[in-house]
Amino acid sequence: MALLRAMTRRFLFLQGPHGPFFAELAGTLARAGARVGRVLFNRGDRMFWPGRLGGTLYRGGAEDWPGWLHARIARDGVSDLVIYGDTRPVHRAAVEAARQAGVTVHVFEEGYLRPWWVSYEREGSNGASRLNALSVAEMAEALAAPHEGAEAPEGWGALYRHMAYGALYHGAMLSGGPRLPSHREVPVGREARLHLLRLMALPAHALEHRVKLRGIRRRAAPFHLVLLQLDHDANFRHYGPFPDSRVFVDTVLKGFAEGAPAHHRLVFKAHPLEDGRVPMRPLIAERAAAYGVAGRVDYVPGGRLGALLDACRTAVTVNSTGAQQALLRGRPVKAFGQAVYARQEFVSGQPLQAFFADPMPPDTAAYHVFRQFLLETSQIPGSFYAATGRRQILRRAADMMLAADDPYTLRLRRPRQLEGAARPQHLRMLDR
Repeated sequence: MALLRAMTRRFLFLQGPHGPFFAELAGTLARAGARVGRVLFNRGDRMFWPGRLGGTLYRGGAEDWPGWLHARIARDGVSDLVIYGDTRPVHRAAVEAARQAGVTVHVFEEGYLRPWWVSYEREGSNGASRLNALSVAEMAEALAAPHEGAEAPEGWGALYRHMAYGALYHGAMLSGGPRLPSHREVPVGREARLHLLRLMALPAHALEHRVKLRGIRRRAAPFHLVLLQLDHDANFRHYGPFPDSRVFVDTVLKGFAEGAPAHHRLVFKAHPLEDGRVPMRPLIAERAAAYGVAGRVDYVPGGRLGALLDACRTAVTVNSTGAQQALLRGRPVKAFGQAVYARQEFVSGQPLQAFFADPMPPDTAAYHVFRQFLLETSQIPGSFYAATGRRQILRRAADMMLAADDPYTLRLRRPRQLEGAARPQHLRMLDR
């Protein structure tokens, strides 16, 4: 039955994470009996996609793309569309075209429980995730019994490989050939240079991170941690209330100056992939001075987050997945944007000034239910960029894609506790 179901499927891949993951996934699906193909938009896409898997170079413009894709779906009998993220313009148009044609959309993303998980969902992710329509109570009812999920390493999975694949991808784009306008706001040449410079600066940033962390932890002053995101990150832009990171930084510093006790400090933690396209360090220094708190503010470059979260008083973000590590530790979280974890049980609804003065803690029992539900549904252990991590993903991803239902539906449909059995502890905790 599984083989027959696979043989009736035609998967069309669009843009994936930098590197060979999409090609390896397509190969796994092909071995299962499915037909696969891909639309290539530039030489970066082509670099990591072998010709034997069937790739078509799209040569039209952005305005022609929806109509071209509709025709391709109808001509080839496409049943499934596979994308990495659903917010870049090419993918937003493709998701709409797929919905109109009754095509299933498979969305891969960086994990909600980073750094060593990836997310697999259908139809949408982050702000468009089906997870947002489920209550914690529904999740709790679907879990047969509580358990402790395996934890991931604290470091960012395969960071060097991530950066290297990005540099190779954008370098290939520079070599010529047709391409649609990038979903980034900077030219491809500058994007490639930024990837290379970021890779070269990694040892220096790691050293600075250790020095700054040692200094922060030696102080007795309580501190609030700000989880910065990449200014060009689609999740930050599309599912947050700020036009750019400059406005976010100014908002946080203003709230800190007006609400935090005078002996408290503020620590801005840069994203591990921050490349300097926005001069974040001088921006923070300038705005901190303007609000009279320059002596109480620190900036820490990318690196491990765990040690800072262990010591901080609160965490503030737009919608960084790093906030889930804060919630796991029971830290109060203020999140401004849409995120799957941005629920009243977990994040504070206080004005920022009040949050800094007297933060509301999360409901840790509810969060552990939510986290377990994620681990049992959409989160796959592994990394898109390391060979060992990709193998971990591939062991599960193809079967999840070939299943008749998405991972959330499968979990919700499983039999509940036998009638008459004692109500599980994780449900009793939510009844309080």
